[in-house]
Amino acid sequence: MPVLSDRPPRLTVAALAAALIAALLVLLPGTPAQAAPVLLSQGKPATASSVEGAGTPAGAAVDGDNGTRWSSQFADPQWIQVDLGATAQVNQVALRWEAAYAKSYRIELSTDGATWSTAYSTTAGTGGVATHDITGTARYVRVHGIQRATTYGYSLWEFQVYGTTGTGPVIPGGGDLGPNVIVFDPSTPDIQTKLDQVFAQQESAQFGSGRYQFLFKPGTYNGLNAQIGFYTSISGLGLNPDDTTINGDVTVDAGWFGGNATQNFWRSAENLALNPVSGTDRWAVSQAAPFRRMHVKGGLNLAPNGYGWASGGYIADSRIDGQVGNYSQQQWYTRDSSIGGWSNAVWNQVFSGVQGAPAQSFPNAPYTTLDSTPVSREKPFLYLDGTQYKVFVPAKRTGARGTSWGNGAPQGSSIPLSQFYVVKPGAGAATINAALAQGLHLLFTPGVYHVDRTIQVNRPDTVVLGLGLATIVPDNGVTAMKVADVDGVKLAGLLIDAGPVNSPNLLEVGPTGTTTDHAANPTTVQDVFVRVGGAGAGKATVGMVINNHDTIVDHTWIWRADHGDGVGWETNRSDYGFRVNGDDVLATGLFVEHFNKYDVQWNGERGRTIFFQNEKAYDAPNQAAIQNGSTKGFAAYKVADSVNTHEGWGLGSYCYYNVDPTIRQDHGFEVPVKPGVKFHDLLVVSLGGNGQYEHVVNATGAPTSGTSTTPSTVVSFP
Repeated sequence: MPVLSDRPPRLTVAALAAALIAALLVLLPGTPAQAAPVLLSQGKPATASSVEGAGTPAGAAVDGDNGTRWSSQFADPQWIQVDLGATAQVNQVALRWEAAYAKSYRIELSTDGATWSTAYSTTAGTGGVATHDITGTARYVRVHGIQRATTYGYSLWEFQVYGTTGTGPVIPGGGDLGPNVIVFDPSTPDIQTKLDQVFAQQESAQFGSGRYQFLFKPGTYNGLNAQIGFYTSISGLGLNPDDTTINGDVTVDAGWFGGNATQNFWRSAENLALNPVSGTDRWAVSQAAPFRRMHVKGGLNLAPNGYGWASGGYIADSRIDGQVGNYSQQQWYTRDSSIGGWSNAVWNQVFSGVQGAPAQSFPNAPYTTLDSTPVSREKPFLYLDGTQYKVFVPAKRTGARGTSWGNGAPQGSSIPLSQFYVVKPGAGAATINAALAQGLHLLFTPGVYHVDRTIQVNRPDTVVLGLGLATIVPDNGVTAMKVADVDGVKLAGLLIDAGPVNSPNLLEVGPTGTTTDHAANPTTVQDVFVRVGGAGAGKATVGMVINNHDTIVDHTWIWRADHGDGVGWETNRSDYGFRVNGDDVLATGLFVEHFNKYDVQWNGERGRTIFFQNEKAYDAPNQAAIQNGSTKGFAAYKVADSVNTHEGWGLGSYCYYNVDPTIRQDHGFEVPVKPGVKFHDLLVVSLGGNGQYEHVVNATGAPTSGTSTTPSTVVSFP
């Protein structure tokens, strides 16, 4: 890459020899040379939001003269931009600041000069020469100063953009949403017929390949009952839930499984208002079935018809005007919502930032209630602005309580679909990565995507959004997706399914050893589910790894399959479910089950978890298979001995060792005994006496016993 220097380079004898060799090599046959990055900005038209005076014009920053400069007026914000004259692949921006530099600024890219994407941002600029490696496609490049470091303006001696032109076809953004997205408006005929056709296909297709997204344009729809099966999502296309009203129901029941809802996985409802026909809607689900941004103008029943078992679940950013009937739900987490009441509890019901939530009373009844959620950012969603599709990215909230939309327009920003590569079935990882390198976001339409290389998300503020439980499968032992050490990436609405060749991990957020503080603009991982086995033999050493500091993981189910195809102690081996190495990571709604060793392994400092649900692996063949040195079994939730500060609220672990019911587990939770390590409202349960726990956390808490499926609890530890 080009490097700025204050002095002209001196050519040594060694350098001359190297140059001669390089010249000779050009004459030899070989692989085609790649175009080298070149300075694209020098002498090109430049404009700015302001200038200090006639002697500091915008063009002075791109004239190649280190003795001339651009300087702005003495106010925030300000910008300078250059028109490269044609679309180019941009890979580096070098800024030579005068003494009046930016403390906080962004580098932004645009292909049309009107719509901009952020390629780099910082709040800790130090002036001098700042060289930034970026990736994107642009004709226009802008430095956007947010906060000055001095009382003067912003001033640049040189603003240099490097890159290449003519490197291949540009991947277009936008376009149609593919064959598996079904869009309705109030005038669409036979909506119920289409809903029923998809449900008939998906009702019991637990490990099938069908993926569907229903989208309802703003308006009112009468007399519908949208039954939602596997890998089916239903959403409104308004900016607020009340923009799209169904006078009817969105229903999940368990008739396909004899009235037992414990396998009603992988589906979702979002951004709709419902007027249920009977006054109460039924959403009888288990894991990986989020109910987000919904307004139910009545009650909500979380149990199946007949009140068989259910093992959910998750509600966020929703308003339920009537009562939520928990009934047979074993556990549930509700975040940043408003409810008219809650009927009862079984083992573990957790609320944070919920208006109308029951008072804290664990374990009698087992309610864990936090007045607010410390940090949250709602999931991005697709909506219609007039006739144009856009993705709304909600703003980060601190101390949230209640919905993000209850007081009118939500806070956040919109990104037009033209800035997304709309990924459709058949797309490969090479094309997906090329789109990311151009600076596009990703919108995965419903489908199953096999990738032969890692999807690399390297640009700050990139949105990767899936529709209809879009599924990514790594075919040859690669990590399905990696996120760089950058601010503000949003991953949402995806299922990552392990392939038959062992992957080191399936999702990696941040590289190992990162030290960057992302508190101002954290990465969020929302409704991203991980599966090892079930649809076929799959293997991964770790399901999900979080290395980036300050990451928010909001609702995930990381599952090593206990049923389906390709299931067995070694057949779908995966030792660890969720590993956290980053500091200040927050998990809200953490479901992790059935891993061969630790389900959760937390190594970072100041981690927090609000709600955790776990089952230990059913299929351990005997006590020896799970022995952890002198400890009987690997804990469901392990905090590293080196950690000094950690806190958790409302955590539960269950065992069902049905292959060898004599197995004993020393504890569900293993944590260091330090003043900064605190846990609230813990429980362990033996399901029908198939295995037993000796303690709840470390050596604290009574053992489970017998076949009565009665929890053993600890209200506070230490």
